[in-house]
Amino acid sequence: MTSDLAFALRSVGCAVGGGFALRDVSFELPTGYVMGLIGANGAGKTTMIRCLLGMRAIETGEAELLGRRVPGPVELRQDIGVVLDHTALVGDWRLTEVERTLRPFYDRWDGARYRHFLDEFGLDPRARVRDLSRGMAMKLVIAVALSHHARLLVLDEPTSGLDPVARDELAGIIGDFLLDEEHSVLFSTHITADLDRIGDYVTLVHRGRVVRTGPKDEVLDSYRVVRGGPDDLGGTDGAATLVGVELIGLRRTPAGAQALVRAEEADLLDAGLLVERPTLEEIALHIGSEPSGPVGRRGGRSGAIA
Repeated sequence: MTSDLAFALRSVGCAVGGGFALRDVSFELPTGYVMGLIGANGAGKTTMIRCLLGMRAIETGEAELLGRRVPGPVELRQDIGVVLDHTALVGDWRLTEVERTLRPFYDRWDGARYRHFLDEFGLDPRARVRDLSRGMAMKLVIAVALSHHARLLVLDEPTSGLDPVARDELAGIIGDFLLDEEHSVLFSTHITADLDRIGDYVTLVHRGRVVRTGPKDEVLDSYRVVRGGPDDLGGTDGAATLVGVELIGLRRTPAGAQALVRAEEADLLDAGLLVERPTLEEIALHIGSEPSGPVGRRGGRSGAIA
């Protein structure tokens, strides 16, 4: 196994049910960085996380976690903090009872650290889990994950339903966690704005497949968003002017048309179209849509820009 990787999935495949399956999934993260796992709901992000954590059997390929092959030894869980989009803690527990109940499961549980995070996050130790707001409950689960000195945080849609202030606070918490160069984060989300500030690597997921993975800036540079008038980005003026450019997630309104294209194909488009470097949100929007077929270039025609 490769010790300088926080984790890796290599050619992983597994059937989930209902016709959905992971197919040839491969991505990896060097230690000390944040990877954003981006895709629409149902794209397969949670299933990939379950395969990585050994919670779902892999039928083909292999997974590596903190230098160990998955499934790994039981003690591997000591180094992993998992934060889901909901809390599995008992609602009647007070926050002091949360510590008392969970402490025996972790060899490196640090009670002083847990109380420090409760204080830093503004959590009352006497409060009951059921009385916490959505944002406070998320902070509690993060406090638990950080209190046993995890090396890898796995966050599955942690900001779903949080307000912008709570999401910004979570980004700050992750930033503090990464001050230790041995710490790494896997952050699954469909809210791409969460990764604009903290993401180092990005993996784009669609229908159980990895569409693109790599450093965030490289992923951004690999696409262009193209915009034109309502009659642009479709049809041809004859076979002689047909240019084979794949439009990814073509979206058309009465005001105009917009699609994603691969950067290496952007120069083949008509000069009258507006072509720009996309945001992560634009990439996620179009990747989650069905790609169209080839587009024809209209020689010399300038489309109205939406």
